[in-house]
Amino acid sequence: MSIYDSNAILIYCCIVALILGACMGSFLNCTAIRIGRSETFVRGRSHCMHCGHELSVKDLIPVISWVWLKGRCRYCREKISARYPLVEIIFALVTLACLLKFDLTVLCLRNYILLSVLFLLTLTDLDTMTIPDSCHIIAVVAWVLSAPLLMSWPEIGLHVLAAVLFGGGVLVLSLVMDRVMGRDTLGGGDIKLLAVAGLYFGLIGTMLVLILSGIIGLLMNGFKRKKEFPFGPWIAVASAAVLFAGEPLINWYMGLLGL
Repeated sequence: MSIYDSNAILIYCCIVALILGACMGSFLNCTAIRIGRSETFVRGRSHCMHCGHELSVKDLIPVISWVWLKGRCRYCREKISARYPLVEIIFALVTLACLLKFDLTVLCLRNYILLSVLFLLTLTDLDTMTIPDSCHIIAVVAWVLSAPLLMSWPEIGLHVLAAVLFGGGVLVLSLVMDRVMGRDTLGGGDIKLLAVAGLYFGLIGTMLVLILSGIIGLLMNGFKRKKEFPFGPWIAVASAAVLFAGEPLINWYMGLLGL
């Protein structure tokens, strides 16, 4: 079955994707905030971050609840950050884009899990300057389970090699730069994330992720002259770019090399 079998199916699937994406965005945002506050996210009901009051279903409808409550908690009337509806809208669009790009396939499911992980670690890294190991584990498990269905064994071997080369190579480079500059230059979570990128994108694709993330990181953070800044979000953005537009980006990259 394909979403493009008929206009009715396409419209229905797009609506479902937007609703699912908004709900998933709300969950990922809540998870990131709880991680930042050292709270568990596997149990316990949602609550106001100001007064701690448990939230009811009508308080948790993505986007709509925030608009209906005029951006304030129903119980303590404290302001609720616009981050909540913004994150929900963005991930709803990400979900829709993933469906339209990859259709109802195993590849779509695998890539959606990766995008969810990238989104969560972006929020967490921006909040806490750390990337939970659970993010890497989920992405690796999704790749391992889907790889035999999507690639030949030689291709799987090449992608594993890319993960080892980029993870190990960047680790060695980071250790050298740490010694030269006398401070930490790249976090362990960033290095693990590049290894994960190796699994998903192979040698050429991951090289492009590394280049794009460097450019984006320089543009977003370089001019602020901060000694430390989160690099994981820019690896995540670059990975999403390669995921959605990998072929033209790789052709552009190879063209720069004259290949």
